[in-house]
Amino acid sequence: MTDTALPTLDEAGRLRDAVRSQGPLVQNITNYVAMTLSANVLLAAGASPAMVHAEEEVADFVKIASALVVNIGTLSPSWVSAMVIAAEAAGEGGKPWVLDPVGCGATPYRTETARRLASLKPAVIRGNASEIIALAGASGAAPKGVDSAVSSQAAVGPGRALAQATGAVIAITGEVDFVVDATRTAAIEGGDELMPLSTGVGCALSGLVGAYAAVTPDPFAAAVAALAVYGAAGSIAARGSGGPGDIPARLCNALHRMDGEDLRANATIRPA
Repeated sequence: MTDTALPTLDEAGRLRDAVRSQGPLVQNITNYVAMTLSANVLLAAGASPAMVHAEEEVADFVKIASALVVNIGTLSPSWVSAMVIAAEAAGEGGKPWVLDPVGCGATPYRTETARRLASLKPAVIRGNASEIIALAGASGAAPKGVDSAVSSQAAVGPGRALAQATGAVIAITGEVDFVVDATRTAAIEGGDELMPLSTGVGCALSGLVGAYAAVTPDPFAAAVAALAVYGAAGSIAARGSGGPGDIPARLCNALHRMDGEDLRANATIRPA
């Protein structure tokens, strides 16, 4: 496809409105650190969050959910089992699901888990540059625990390879965000340098991607729109804040209040 096929900020705004009007139920299997902020971000955006991770009920909950988000931040064998069960149920039920491969590349267990889940056909994989490079099996990931040690631009090539291998849309977040699939690449600018200094902000974004994936059949458009809206909210949240501790509350407020003018003034989408 040509660059003109990229979603626009106006389209992102329409998906924002669709989330608000439809209130999709987003099932999250996410880490302990990010649960509260992820739920609050989804509520502020107009979605309905559910933190459901017990093996005994995840498949049943997928049946009633609009989308599933799987975040591997805090792993244990029972959680991995639940993640696999839920992802398989989403595939069987035709429900979009998002994989957040937190810390992929940091340990063999974490990397193997992320790759196993990536083979189960997520609609979107959202991670930082090191996570995407490691998941793609490329060299140069060099993760710093769960943080990236390389730029998001460095992961665009590996991200495209990962998209071709898995069929997923790949969302790479960093100073500039990139969304890639087999044929398209979009760069999204927005956000603020304070955002990575507040824990759980990236994980909560994956939840928002899930909400957007629930209201459109195009996961590329969902990822671009969610990143643009979140980046705009982050820019708004940072202005006048006293530091990173203010970001979670101000981010939720910005998501809740955001209108089209706010979005156009605080984010850009361009070809890359």
